[in-house]
Amino acid sequence: MRNKTTGLYKSESGIWHIDKRVRGIRIRESTGTSEKAEAESYLARKMEETRQASVYGVRPERTWRQAATRYLRDHQHKKSVDRDAQDFKLLDPFIGDLLLRKVHAGTLERFIQARKAEGRKSATVNRSLAVVRRVLTLAARLWRDEHGLTWLEAPPLIPNVEWGDRRAPYPLSWDEQERLFGAVAGHLREAAIFAVNTGCREKEITGLRWDWEISLPELGTSVFLLPGEFTKNGDDRIVPLNSEAKACVNRQRGKHSEYVFSYKGKPMRDGLNNNGWKRARAAVGLTQVRVHDLRHTFGRRLRAAGVPEETRKALMGHRSGSMTTHYSAAEVQELMHAVERLVSRVGGGPTLTLLKL
Repeated sequence: MRNKTTGLYKSESGIWHIDKRVRGIRIRESTGTSEKAEAESYLARKMEETRQASVYGVRPERTWRQAATRYLRDHQHKKSVDRDAQDFKLLDPFIGDLLLRKVHAGTLERFIQARKAEGRKSATVNRSLAVVRRVLTLAARLWRDEHGLTWLEAPPLIPNVEWGDRRAPYPLSWDEQERLFGAVAGHLREAAIFAVNTGCREKEITGLRWDWEISLPELGTSVFLLPGEFTKNGDDRIVPLNSEAKACVNRQRGKHSEYVFSYKGKPMRDGLNNNGWKRARAAVGLTQVRVHDLRHTFGRRLRAAGVPEETRKALMGHRSGSMTTHYSAAEVQELMHAVERLVSRVGGGPTLTLLKL
């Protein structure tokens, strides 16, 4: 039964709930307790918070855990929400109960040092810090409560960590490419050839579908259009094919009805970085080469071929303020000409010389 005077009522589960209007603002929530005295204390605190907020503009206190919960609820559609949830789980023992206004670089130091002691890379820790930064920014600039107040007055500065453990990219020379590709199995070789000629990421290659191919009769070729839900930045991405990539795609026709790249009639669910790839690297003395370095190779070769930066960004799928995902035939042709320049093997030596200043 609801008591309009106290604003408390007990649910069938035995938990006390609040349903009360204070200064024109309705408070409706669970107290989280079956003890009436605790429920009354909780209600009194909520009423005082409401009075402070409405009269003096004082923000109600919220914890980091409350902010993280709202973020996950608001971003259920986000592709990386599961990864964000993993970061929140890692952060919770360190800052879960902290008031939101007390989450800053200093209070995150225990988390940072604990992850470092576990042997985590600085890039991995920075991924978690980026999520913290995002939540605090939303709390300060977007999220508002029933009083019209943001959850946080201002987002604190949280710098990234740098432990000098970042692995430098290793773009392949033409000679290294021939040695490595000659050692890998046929299905992996085809995927690798496609990677160095298109710059596609591993996931984009193993998940490439035939129904994403678009015929361009006016140009005498076809391209692939990767949907935004499949790309890293969420934008649709056009993948033009030079003669090497086109020949690679044509060799895959008829092998699988849905996916371009397959193995024994099945999609390449395990990706490219499997035991076969690792054995091939070891056999030719290139154990330092990762699958992602094939993408680096593509980017470096575009640069060596004199392809303009704006065109390189479009081909690599990087966001650019002056380029869109909608292209005219002339623009597609420009991209086609850019990737075709890689076939001529600009520069016979190593693609990149690393200089440390």
